[in-house]
Amino acid sequence: MIGNRIFPNAAQADPATIEAFRSSATAIISDNLERVPGAIGLRPFHKTGEVMIGTALTVRVPAGDNLFIHKALDQIRPGDVLVVDGEGHENRALVGEIMTSIGASRGAVGFVINGSIRDAGALAQSSFPCFARSAIHRGPYKNGPGEINVPVSIGGFVIEPGDIVVGDEDGIVAFPQSIAGELLNRVRTQEAKEAEIMKSIAEGTYKGAYGKPSGPAA
Repeated sequence: MIGNRIFPNAAQADPATIEAFRSSATAIISDNLERVPGAIGLRPFHKTGEVMIGTALTVRVPAGDNLFIHKALDQIRPGDVLVVDGEGHENRALVGEIMTSIGASRGAVGFVINGSIRDAGALAQSSFPCFARSAIHRGPYKNGPGEINVPVSIGGFVIEPGDIVVGDEDGIVAFPQSIAGELLNRVRTQEAKEAEIMKSIAEGTYKGAYGKPSGPAA
């Protein structure tokens, strides 16, 4: 049951760590988290092209109600990703152009909405990252209750306050700050391996997964 609870923001991720992951695809990050974490069913509604990465400021709201999202906007810090668990409800929009604009003006680096948005046309023209399940014209209630900076479930995936959240054209992934260093090493190793594979494909020397030459002669 959702209560009325507002907790202080978690410590933000180190800026150097954020920058280190900025060039990494969610697919590779996911591969190195045992391919388990990831929000199912969310997609980008913004003009894509850049990776979204920042520290999770989490919000839990009842289906179709955005009162506590407005409250959370007052706690936004530069570098935060606003992560909203709206129970996956798609019959009422939780945010739109005005709220994403407020978030952006206060330094948020993106929104992740386990629910619906509206003003999809305006958001599609914006580079401010916004991931959600769907778009609908119907507006939200503003009655509460709600909770800020609690664990939330986003597309079947639990995100904790302070987690590092990454989003790109493939979707959303998140992980604790405590494993960032070890994870980055594994990600860099896979990136290097995949770069070698792409090089061998371009040069015509690639061998398939079982070590056999690829192509018509294989």
